[in-house]
Amino acid sequence: MTELLVVFVINHNVQLMDIAGPADVFAEANTLRGEPVYRCVIAAPQKSIRSSCGFVVQADYCLKDLNTLCIDTLLVAGAPDAAHSLPAPDFIQWLCDTAPQARRFGSICGGVFALAATGLLNNRTITAHWADVEPVRQRFPAITVNADSIVEEDGPVRTAAGVSSGLDLALALVREDLGEKIARDVARQLILFYKRPGGQRQYSRQKELSPAGRSALQSLQRQIMDHPSTQYSVDAMAEMMQLERRQLTRLFAQETGLSPAQWVEQTRLAIARRLLESGRSPLKIIAAEAGFGAVRTLRRAFQRHLGITPVEYRKRFGPSL
Repeated sequence: MTELLVVFVINHNVQLMDIAGPADVFAEANTLRGEPVYRCVIAAPQKSIRSSCGFVVQADYCLKDLNTLCIDTLLVAGAPDAAHSLPAPDFIQWLCDTAPQARRFGSICGGVFALAATGLLNNRTITAHWADVEPVRQRFPAITVNADSIVEEDGPVRTAAGVSSGLDLALALVREDLGEKIARDVARQLILFYKRPGGQRQYSRQKELSPAGRSALQSLQRQIMDHPSTQYSVDAMAEMMQLERRQLTRLFAQETGLSPAQWVEQTRLAIARRLLESGRSPLKIIAAEAGFGAVRTLRRAFQRHLGITPVEYRKRFGPSL
């Protein structure tokens, strides 16, 4: 099989896991295949780049020296401050000129901002780290963002949500190239999820338990947060605020983007998540304290919003035994 050149494009403050994790997946694929299928290199604006953890990374190539190589896969790595500091225009231009020449190209975590600035992601569906979803949508409205996806594929574009999801992306690329068996064996060897259960909503903490909107609405929201097990029908909430049902629904939509019932359920879900993370109370107690009443109702909410069960959530994020 012809050796496939994988280029990790980095810039100042790069997160090492964005490049080291995927590179190890490709290296393990080479080992299991018994031949050098992948050759991974690092390209940067200059030879030495300081990473976000302080280590200095030595690039294999400066960007200007890479144009003569036949790139199979080009991946732009991210940095913690990527949403607030776009690279220099010549870096963006290099990506704009070079990425389309590769068989496939994409980004890992914050690398999406530099790639999006080229216009190459316009009219495509991508994913981004949950904290970057709204910034990407606001700055690049021509891009569709799948907020819950860990890895997204659209034509030649491959994007990974954030940091460790670069491993998921690399596994997906190995599966494309070498098939299910090699990809599964790589995952097994590196002790990774072959296909991670659920999406990235289970990691998100955006706007949880945060009253929003007018003071009267915030007063109602705080009451729901403090007493989630009370019954909150739309009519009951409207009466509490001395509003018509239609007025309350319109106010919630304007101030929170949610219906009253959706806000109540998401608040209860946030409380249940916190209880699962911080203690080992039985699910029956958690369901009651969070306002879901029954375990089956709690389980349905977790499956619908997070893609996993409460038991799975506790195993992943709960306290150690």
